[in-house]
Amino acid sequence: MLLSLVLLLFAALVYSPCIGSATHHHFATLKNPMSRPSTPKPRTASSARNSQSRQPRTHAHGSTSIRNDSPRALWQQLQQVAALVQAVQAGSSATAVLEQMDAAHRPGVQALGYAVLRNLGVAQWLLGQLVQRKPPAPVQALLCSALALAWQSPVHKPAEPEACTNTGSGNGKQLAQPAAATPSTTTPTAHASSATSATSALPEYTDFTLVSQAVEAAKRHPQMQHQASLVNACLRRCLRERARWLQRCQQASPQGQTALLNLPNWWLKQLQHDHPNNATEIALAGQQQAPMTLRVNARHMSAHTYLHTHLQAAGLSGALTGSAGIVLHQPCAVQHLPGFAQGWVSVQDAGAQLAAPLLLDALSARASQRAAQPAPLRLLDACAAPGGKTAHLLELANHAVTALDIDAQRSQRVVETLQRLGLQASLHTADAATPDDWWDGKPFDGILLDAPCTASGIVRRHPDIVWLRRPQDIAGLAAQQHRLLEALWPLLAVGGVMLYCTCSVFKAEGETQIQAFCARHRNAKRLPAPGHLLPSSHPAHKITPENQAINADTATNSASSANAAQSPSITHTFEHDGFFYALLAKTD
Repeated sequence: MLLSLVLLLFAALVYSPCIGSATHHHFATLKNPMSRPSTPKPRTASSARNSQSRQPRTHAHGSTSIRNDSPRALWQQLQQVAALVQAVQAGSSATAVLEQMDAAHRPGVQALGYAVLRNLGVAQWLLGQLVQRKPPAPVQALLCSALALAWQSPVHKPAEPEACTNTGSGNGKQLAQPAAATPSTTTPTAHASSATSATSALPEYTDFTLVSQAVEAAKRHPQMQHQASLVNACLRRCLRERARWLQRCQQASPQGQTALLNLPNWWLKQLQHDHPNNATEIALAGQQQAPMTLRVNARHMSAHTYLHTHLQAAGLSGALTGSAGIVLHQPCAVQHLPGFAQGWVSVQDAGAQLAAPLLLDALSARASQRAAQPAPLRLLDACAAPGGKTAHLLELANHAVTALDIDAQRSQRVVETLQRLGLQASLHTADAATPDDWWDGKPFDGILLDAPCTASGIVRRHPDIVWLRRPQDIAGLAAQQHRLLEALWPLLAVGGVMLYCTCSVFKAEGETQIQAFCARHRNAKRLPAPGHLLPSSHPAHKITPENQAINADTATNSASSANAAQSPSITHTFEHDGFFYALLAKTD
């Protein structure tokens, strides 16, 4: 009898108390992860993944709520994110860095990396408060990555699930690789893809897990292994004193909004100068994740049919926007879009979808005024890659379209885009500013000049832009835009229309550029166009463009002219990136 009791007690001690004690200790640590006695021990990749699966998705203290579907451990992803951040700080575009990564791991790294870049300014400020001497660059990048992911404020929430690029159909501008390793040399020369090839939800980690895995990332990196204790101490102190740092951060922030620290000071000042009534709204909008917006190929079906017949049958939902657009309620991989491979649909921002209709409608209206019979038009897309706007022109009507791009590799993307959509155009790899090298001498009825720019209007899709740009880039790119306008205007037929557009919110690349052009060319007449379309951080918020279009019946060359009759204010409820649109008719 006594022996049986001893055996029972032994079994109870082995199987019950140990499990209960371990479980209690684990969750007690999560509730108060910054208590000094609970220093996390390094874990293997396998144990890290297992622990993540046990973590709750929401936390009362407000730490980042993310589900991680990547097969890689968080510490491995953090190493790659830190490398991404370090590369951006050295002047390389995030897109170029991501393209060098293994395709299977790219979605997770992009989701985390973009979340970090959107909150990098706050993270850099925190790091400056936490350490007296800056650690080596790799350690700085890792600490900033972890701080950005862990940091929460009422102003700037963490991003929703991120969509990864790239399929070869998109909108806006992409930052080109710099000629040298200095940030100032980075200049966008072509369009960016906003298409989605994969999706990855921003993971849901507790503070404990994030700190533990950041320390593990440092320990397993040859350049950071001796700084693991510093990483641990900084992160634990920041999170332990979260409320204090939030207060101090707000005090140090412009207008008391911590999110404004995520823009370089010169960038914010430029917004305030150009758009004094909307600067803060534009700044906050750029830090939100952009939705996934589709453009339905009109040659196949209407957007209404695609949404209600095909998308819903595939278990996807969205809302109509514009004549051919659909904003998905949740992003998805493009291979999950019905008919994507067959050319039924492309990915393109709602603001970018305005370009082709604006040009074609203006040409149609002028033909009607001249009682001219509709005929195939001779059109030029002067900076075409990756081909989204070129394709849209061809989807709407059978025209003779010539597409140019200065970069051979990006020109190939135009080819691939048109092939998928079943469209044809005359493609050339050439500099649009040197027409003697490619022009056949026949005037164009319409010209679409989607000029290289700072890409300041698409930072929500490419958050690295704000860290790659320098103040002098605005003047340099404005000079390039001037060069293109002057070279292409003589190629436009009398009575023809040029659509000048940029994905920038800076006026030097938009309204100021066009006012100066019209002052130089008296045969340039402005037609109604949106002007600066300013992005909003809330889809239901309406912003009236500050630059009203010139009425087509008013013979004026300046938007600031007192005699200029302006078209009705263009208000819009659809969510879009920042763009500038100007329509110029050639009178003689």
